[in-house]
Amino acid sequence: MAGWNVGLEKQTEDIQPAALPPHRLCVPTANKPGSHRQRVDGITLQRAWPWVCFYGLGAMIPSRLFSARLRLLEGMGRWTPSTQAVLGPGWLLPQHASPRLLSVSCADGAKHQEPRRKKLLSEKQLKRHFVDHRRVLVRGGRGGDGVSCFHSEPRKEFGGPDGGDGGNGGHVILRVDQQVKSLASVLSRYQGFDGEDGGRKNCFGRNGALLYIRVPLGTLVKEGHEVVADLSHPGDEYVAALGGAGGKGNRFFLANDNRAPVTCTPGQPGQERVLFLELKTVAHAGMVGFPNAGKSSLLRAISNAKPTVASYPFTTLNPHVGIVHYEDHQQIAVADIPGLVRGAHRNRGLGCAFLRHVERCRFLLFVVDLSVPEPWTQVEDLKYELEKYEEGLSARPHAIVANKVDLPEARARLPRLQARLGQKAIALSAATGENLEELLLRLKGLHEEHAANELARGRQPLRW
Repeated sequence: MAGWNVGLEKQTEDIQPAALPPHRLCVPTANKPGSHRQRVDGITLQRAWPWVCFYGLGAMIPSRLFSARLRLLEGMGRWTPSTQAVLGPGWLLPQHASPRLLSVSCADGAKHQEPRRKKLLSEKQLKRHFVDHRRVLVRGGRGGDGVSCFHSEPRKEFGGPDGGDGGNGGHVILRVDQQVKSLASVLSRYQGFDGEDGGRKNCFGRNGALLYIRVPLGTLVKEGHEVVADLSHPGDEYVAALGGAGGKGNRFFLANDNRAPVTCTPGQPGQERVLFLELKTVAHAGMVGFPNAGKSSLLRAISNAKPTVASYPFTTLNPHVGIVHYEDHQQIAVADIPGLVRGAHRNRGLGCAFLRHVERCRFLLFVVDLSVPEPWTQVEDLKYELEKYEEGLSARPHAIVANKVDLPEARARLPRLQARLGQKAIALSAATGENLEELLLRLKGLHEEHAANELARGRQPLRW
């Protein structure tokens, strides 16, 4: 089958001059005698008699019904039709042209028709918007309906019921993901996937897919005032809402006394629950101290964490976790707990919101500011607040860190601090890096003691 070809000026084919429209200009080509070509909007059109075929459209269309203009796209060599020029009888699209020159694409137009979606927050932005509690409505997927139908085929008049059952609805599952650091990415409502309806020929519907909600390590799940799950280990899962059961088809109701049942049941709705998620930071060590004691500066000095540091109190409002690396590939997680004040156990200064992140820490680091007149009172006040919040919390293994020893008046108070406390305090400076090695060694010793105690109890220690 022959037809018109569209291409660049160097492409030519044999045409018949008598068949061209009178208002078109036909120019003989140099390479083939008797062949002609024509220019339409900068495009060379060649004719091969006698059929009109539109290659790529899959049909033979009369040329009087087709109006188009061939436009070269800059840099791509593509063409798109538009209502500007009229092709004469027998004009058609290229048959052997290059795919690069003749690729028809709707991607440019579809790109601008997509609905605008909310831009996802980056990990850095999610850390800024730290959320440690969330109310979530979860609803399991609905089960698919059963079908009532009968088998039918030639020479088999009474084929019997063959309606299949519907698929079960999908569950909604909470899963711990260590890459998630906050509950900011958790939505307020989740709906599970529905199951498919049953079909003919005893075809069962497909079950709804499982819907996983990624939550950070240390998430506490509550329903009302009751704790229903504690996701404190990597990979922990909890089924938040069960999917509904699928309906039964009439094949299920087939019995000896009912050989042609027409009964079928609909799918059941999924379980619906209102859950309260509460995040308690999980770390090996927790740094506890008053505001402006230098906890954030110390965490920046011993790890790659970058909490905000400033000269005013309550600079840190959200806990930050830094990882301390050792030569034997051992990793210890240290949490920077926001500053506590006197009366924190009564929720003064958001004390309860900060103290709950201390519960999951295996051992503590009491950071004391040596620049205050009586630094030993800080340790006594911190232990009192911890004990009032939860009994036995202040008795956990701990170490006392005396910060800001680079100041002249602070170094003079160090002997009195150790005498009052009755134990050795690690004197260091987070600003200058003085004596950080002693803190790292003491931190490793506390971690090894904790790991030995966990193994003795038959439990695996926390690993990062």
